[in-house]
Amino acid sequence: MKEFKLDRTAFKAQTFAEADAENVFDKNVSYTERLRQAYYLIAQAYGFSMTDQPKLDRKYFKSRKLNP
Repeated sequence: MKEFKLDRTAFKAQTFAEADAENVFDKNVSYTERLRQAYYLIAQAYGFSMTDQPKLDRKYFKSRKLNP
């Protein structure tokens, strides 16, 4: 398994006021924009693109109607 190290050049030390000003999930941002940003971060973390999304594996997930 590949060893991953934290890239220390990607982050910088900030004051609380600076970090709060750069918050992309602020309350002033609409829910749709927050969801779009969160989905982008998830796509980057799991390595798929926004245009080529993974398919749902139907072997593990299925839906059916409940019969009373």
